[in-house]
Amino acid sequence: MLKILSAASLALLATYSAFAQVADTTYLSGLKKELRTEWPKSRRINIVFHGHSVPAGYWDNHEVHTLESYPNLFLKTLKGHYPYAVVNVIVTAIGGENSVSGAKRFEAEVLPHQPDVIFIDYALNDRFQPLDKTREALEKMIRAAQARNIKVILVTPSPDQRIDIADPSNPLDPYAAQIRELAAQYHTGLADPYIDFQKVVKEGKLKEVMSSINHPNEKGHTMIVERLMPYFL
Repeated sequence: MLKILSAASLALLATYSAFAQVADTTYLSGLKKELRTEWPKSRRINIVFHGHSVPAGYWDNHEVHTLESYPNLFLKTLKGHYPYAVVNVIVTAIGGENSVSGAKRFEAEVLPHQPDVIFIDYALNDRFQPLDKTREALEKMIRAAQARNIKVILVTPSPDQRIDIADPSNPLDPYAAQIRELAAQYHTGLADPYIDFQKVVKEGKLKEVMSSINHPNEKGHTMIVERLMPYFL
């Protein structure tokens, strides 16, 4: 059973909104109303997860644990709150991909799904690309979605055990910061599990939430869900 730390998450979102203009928890107010609508006035809701191997569901040894990874854990949790809603979770993520490649196929492979919300999660792999190139790619996807009135929620990275993310000078930190900056600049949603994983690292418990060197297990994926849900509550 997923434990949603909604009070802490809501407080964090309020802090971001006050100081950086990240979209607050009213961002999806219209969609939440539709999620509560009963048949025959209801409609299908499409939520797309775009990114790399983590949202694609990869765990250890290239096994894909679709049902135990965060897009479908999110769906299960969401349905617990909205029993009348017809919700499709669509995963367009590809293992090993970065935002530069993801932006190239965004119009052809993501937007045709007519998403109501798009989660974008690329920072873990983006660390191998120049920051200016990843910013350009992320901005391209954000602008394309917003031009169609599609809501966007940017997701900060989950860990790689080869990197000490508790060290502010680690190579992943600038990419997490870039995600936050873009969320503020474009007033998108922001899900920030990176700060939760940093706490786990400081507690010496990272292995407990990881299935492999760079992929979370179900406990780690649940941590990500806890950062997605406040926009939907």
